[in-house]
Amino acid sequence: MEVPSIYNFSADVIDRWARERPEAPALWWLDAEGGTERRFTFHELAEASRRAANVFRAGGVRRGDPVLVILPRVPQWWISLLGLIRLGAIVVPGTPMLTAHDLAFRAEAAGISAVVTDPAGLAKLGDFRGARFLVGGGADGCVDFDAGLRAASGEYDGEPTRADDPSLIYFTSATTGQPKMVLHNQVSYGLGHRVTGGLWLDLKPGDVHWNLSDVGWAKAAWSSFFGPWLMGACVFAVDWHGRFNPHTVLGVLESHPVTTWCAPPTALRLIVREGIGRRKFPALRHCVTAGEPLQREVFAAWESATGLVIHEGYGQTETVVMIGNFRSLGREVRPGSMGHAAPGTEIALLDEDLRPMPDGEEGEIALRVKPRRPIGLFHEYWRNPEETAAHFRGDWYLTGDRARRDREGYHWFVGRVDDVIKSSGYRIGPGEIEEVLEKHPAVLEAAVVGVSDEMRGQTVKAFVVLRPGHEGNDHLRHEVQEHCKRSTAPYKHPRIVEFMDALPRTISGKVRRAELRKRP
Repeated sequence: MEVPSIYNFSADVIDRWARERPEAPALWWLDAEGGTERRFTFHELAEASRRAANVFRAGGVRRGDPVLVILPRVPQWWISLLGLIRLGAIVVPGTPMLTAHDLAFRAEAAGISAVVTDPAGLAKLGDFRGARFLVGGGADGCVDFDAGLRAASGEYDGEPTRADDPSLIYFTSATTGQPKMVLHNQVSYGLGHRVTGGLWLDLKPGDVHWNLSDVGWAKAAWSSFFGPWLMGACVFAVDWHGRFNPHTVLGVLESHPVTTWCAPPTALRLIVREGIGRRKFPALRHCVTAGEPLQREVFAAWESATGLVIHEGYGQTETVVMIGNFRSLGREVRPGSMGHAAPGTEIALLDEDLRPMPDGEEGEIALRVKPRRPIGLFHEYWRNPEETAAHFRGDWYLTGDRARRDREGYHWFVGRVDDVIKSSGYRIGPGEIEEVLEKHPAVLEAAVVGVSDEMRGQTVKAFVVLRPGHEGNDHLRHEVQEHCKRSTAPYKHPRIVEFMDALPRTISGKVRRAELRKRP
């Protein structure tokens, strides 16, 4: 894929569709509680993004300014991002679940010059001194974003942005310490996600694509923004006001013409447990998932009920899709496998000395960056040269994730480099044990870590959340351990089991294994 020197997603993609397919649906938004719907054509969305750019410019935002966007799933989230991208500001998305402490850290770390938020977010800004753009009402010291959109010009005369201009920063959870800032330029996500939208999501003009992910993290950029719009598809969004309800999700799939769907494995497990029954999704043709390995029984239950196969994919906040089950390439989908390397990328599984591992052996997932850097790769960990240097070694970008590849090129996720347990000479991936634990009828969810052991180096410890009606005691602890011994190799079973009311998680929903490892 050729990389242009001048590029802007809002101008080169949204405006293009506005010229070629002005009346085609671009954004379809539903309020799950009130039943309200709003729809935007590409023509309307392009004009709204130009108005937004003018609002931000009038409010003092300049090219290169980092702007924090803290909004729920409302149309203004999409419009504000498009306006900021058009202006050349650096978008810093965040989830509304962030606390005042989280926002203060982000504001200082990224040098935030302005915030786009709603009244709930405004209450958490504290003494932030930058510009404030308020969605959903006016307040002293704030620019009324909605009123500004209505009054602003629909024409925009700003200078074009360069492809390598900074465009997007995501804070991504680190194994230890504070989150890292992942910096993308105008083209890395704005053009690189064409492989995500075209191959993995299998989108084309006329599709209606629904992604369940929170707009505050990078999966929304993948599947609720860049990927679908690069392909001319309509983004479908449902605001359930922070209360995820599997029953609501199934009802929407029945009543709306969603053709392609992306749901994380956690949501899929809850949806399958809700009971799909005789529900019919007449428009749905393609389903994908990412973020963690999908349990085989969930895969099988969904396929049995719907006739549709779930296509797993793999990538990071730092990348576009790197590995996936790509429907258009016609390969068999194997439950539990991330699939094959994305066309146009070179993926290797490397040891500590950057030597490729043979088929069947574990290695760190690495993406070749020399002699030609892939278009969808992030620029750097902003203001963190040490972290950047640690991940770019030799000709490779090192992901920090481990996998194995079979002889037919299928990749199987093992775990984070820091999460892999080394016990008595064995390497043990926590995901495999967690999947076994969650098959026990008393277990709701589980997380597995390695803890220090004088004889073995490390031993396996499981943190288990029980289903209602079950009591954590020695008898159940023994029963869970025996269940694991029956289901997987004995050396993998958790020698320590601790019952918890809930697992500690990051804002994006990932289990905080580092915190679990610190527990006495």
